[in-house]
Amino acid sequence: MREIQLIEVKSELGAGTRGASLGVDAIKVAALDFGSRFFKQYPTKEVQNENHLLFESSGSPYGKRISGILTVSERVADEVKKTYHEERFPVVLAGDHSTAMGTIAGIRKAFPKKRLGVVWIDAHADIHSPYTTPTGNVHGMPIAVSLDEDNLANKINKPDQETINYWFQLKNIGAIVPKIQARDLIYIGVRDVEAPEASLIKKKKIKNISVANFRKLGVERIVNDITSYLEQCDMIYVSFDVDSMDPTISRGTGTPVPNGFTEREAGALVTRLCGHPKICCFEMVEVNPTLDNENLMAENAFEILTRAINALIHD
Repeated sequence: MREIQLIEVKSELGAGTRGASLGVDAIKVAALDFGSRFFKQYPTKEVQNENHLLFESSGSPYGKRISGILTVSERVADEVKKTYHEERFPVVLAGDHSTAMGTIAGIRKAFPKKRLGVVWIDAHADIHSPYTTPTGNVHGMPIAVSLDEDNLANKINKPDQETINYWFQLKNIGAIVPKIQARDLIYIGVRDVEAPEASLIKKKKIKNISVANFRKLGVERIVNDITSYLEQCDMIYVSFDVDSMDPTISRGTGTPVPNGFTEREAGALVTRLCGHPKICCFEMVEVNPTLDNENLMAENAFEILTRAINALIHD
């Protein structure tokens, strides 16, 4: 039985829409509304954020608030590593998806010799770099950071030297570069991709399981395909962005994309994945209650979270 450790990261420096830092508390409100003692059951650690930087200039247009994101990512990496050393299982609840670069770095710092598989459940590929980003929002960059991928072949921006230096430091957190291999990454539900990302995904032959394919084959077959594809990996990390779900469920996330999963489909997928013995970390991100006047996304997220934890502790 796994000993769960919740890690809260109320940071939204990487997002383009404000409000994701409130996502963790919105999930707690949902728990209260359901009469659940979930947040009393498991120990919680909160990573200090740098959200005060939101009131200052965003800095470089190709890596907005990247210095603060580096600071938070290093803290997340240290907390994740510490959780393993305490023989606990990290469940990361975060604001925007840039947190994932710290989570992945922490796993690799704790297990530098192990091969890490990544299951990225998201509407977006998050494989931009400062050289390719159309927005400068760093929550679109954690996979590129983890792959040590600049994607210069599809360069459209000319970042300043300070941004390049911070980018280098992000990729080098924990002094393990790259942290993952493209062969050990699976996208699920990715459907909103810019041209530089699409080109890189094709070049790297990154596997992407579409929502349509998930429905056609069913959760059992899909999870079997995922685990067999990642068979060579020692550990598997699952990162769940709530925008993988369809906006008809709730618009309570900063970058909703049509044709996503239902809450039931997402819950079934996450539950089956979290029951696998190689799973080493589960992460949930991008709940934004300021875009959701009924807290519906947080309620859906909480239901998926409780199913995931149940699968983890009863594996």
